[in-house]
Amino acid sequence: MTTTTIKSTLRDSAAMRWTALLLLALAMFCSYIFMDILSPIKDHMQSTLGWDSTAFGTMQGSETFLNVFVFFLIFAGIILDKMGVRFTAILSGAVMLVGATINWYAVTRYFQGSGLETWFNENLNYIPGFDELGISPFYKGMPASAKFSAVGFMIFGCGVEMAGITVSRGIVKWFKGREMALAMGSEMALARLGVATCMIFSPVFAEMGGTVDVSRSVAFGVILLMIALMMFIVYFFMDKKLDAQTGEAEEKDDPFKISDIGTILRSSGFWLVALLCVLYYSAIFPFQKYAVNMLQCNIPFEDPEPGTFWAGEAVAVVQYCIMLLVAAAAFASNFVKSAKKQVSLIVVAIAMLVVFCYMGYMRQSAETVFAVFPLLAVGITPILGKYVDYHGKAASMLVLGSILLIVCHLTFAFVLPMFKTSAFGGVVVAYITILVLGASFSLVPASLWPSVPKLVDAKIIGSAYALIFWIQNIGLWLFPLLIGKILDKTNPAIVEGLANGTMTPEVAAVSYDYTAPLVMLACLGVAALILGFILIREDKRKGYGLEKPNVTK
Repeated sequence: MTTTTIKSTLRDSAAMRWTALLLLALAMFCSYIFMDILSPIKDHMQSTLGWDSTAFGTMQGSETFLNVFVFFLIFAGIILDKMGVRFTAILSGAVMLVGATINWYAVTRYFQGSGLETWFNENLNYIPGFDELGISPFYKGMPASAKFSAVGFMIFGCGVEMAGITVSRGIVKWFKGREMALAMGSEMALARLGVATCMIFSPVFAEMGGTVDVSRSVAFGVILLMIALMMFIVYFFMDKKLDAQTGEAEEKDDPFKISDIGTILRSSGFWLVALLCVLYYSAIFPFQKYAVNMLQCNIPFEDPEPGTFWAGEAVAVVQYCIMLLVAAAAFASNFVKSAKKQVSLIVVAIAMLVVFCYMGYMRQSAETVFAVFPLLAVGITPILGKYVDYHGKAASMLVLGSILLIVCHLTFAFVLPMFKTSAFGGVVVAYITILVLGASFSLVPASLWPSVPKLVDAKIIGSAYALIFWIQNIGLWLFPLLIGKILDKTNPAIVEGLANGTMTPEVAAVSYDYTAPLVMLACLGVAALILGFILIREDKRKGYGLEKPNVTK
């Protein structure tokens, strides 16, 4: 193949390469919004639908149930390796949409009082085998709406995790030998803006018009997943054109063998990266589902005066626009060549971040405080990705991320409760800790995911990512459930008060002591830190190249 032919492909055009990345990132952005769409309204789920912490945690953990216990993620990896990125992307988008639609119906008024609600009340209270092992996604006494919602969330979880490994494989396809860590970090930075988006808008939709209806928030997420499916369809045609230009066959022409999984599992480097992933993500994603409620229980928020700008719905749109300015300026500062322009963009990003935080404080809502979570990550993830691409040190970055993770969770556990009488002090501590936690999270996509192609053969990368995601999903299933159960066990006065009617659901929802769950999450960080040091040692012994640059000269 001549040099002229190579340069004529879409993959060698920076604009087309990054356009493909943008399509994948926007799809994941929408899926991230739905993944946490109920997180900022946990209190409303308890007060309007009767979901206590155990029901909420069980439902949230159900997202990964089929991936873990029916091994769907393993099958997803096989599908990806056999059918290729294009087919799997559209399939994952369709599966997400189906699951989300079921999830929406479960929390609507149409489900309440229906024959379907009666069926769920009378069934799925005992599942032989699963109950004995303590892994059932349902339990006796679980609200019917939570059970049916869990069914939808299971299906959505199959789609979103399939999308995750597909997007990773797609980025490898378009960016291998180029700025792959930067691409993966940028994709995740944009996707994580979905966290801020749902934190800002989910409560707005739920409380719109002065009447609480959580189904409106879920409907918002369903519409966005329709957009995600459209993004995957557009990507389908771009990717197909790339293969036509290069003359390469889609990945499905390289047959999958069961022995490939054995090859992956025999790699000690793979296991270290997989275990680091499950520990790190288990300390972040389950926390996100409870973070807003944790802030509500530790900071004395007061509702803004009715009729003011801060109490209206327009403030959410204004704050979101400011968030986009912060993200755009911080992200763009990594790509301008002029030092003067770079400094100007950083100044704009910092100024807008201060305004964003001020608005979050004035709105006196925990969800708008936690919405700051991804903003620092958006600015520094490209820096970290670029550094890994050109200088290496991926394993060392994982160690740094683990240290920051430990510090943040211990701060939430022991420092934040000291400000229960000071909303201003509590919000300041929360903002700083949340920003640092978001920054530590950005170390993972910039360093961990680009390391996988160094550990396994190119033709089984899909299966390798699937195995890592499957192992990760064990933690994502277990820890939301554990947090919910620990909250109820360590807050017996709340459980008893709800049972005997001496405490209202509204009061109970913002009265939990989160110390025990947060310490548990910090312990995950300690375990990740130990594994990080072991990974560095193994890299030196076996020469995986994890500390070496990704860009080949």
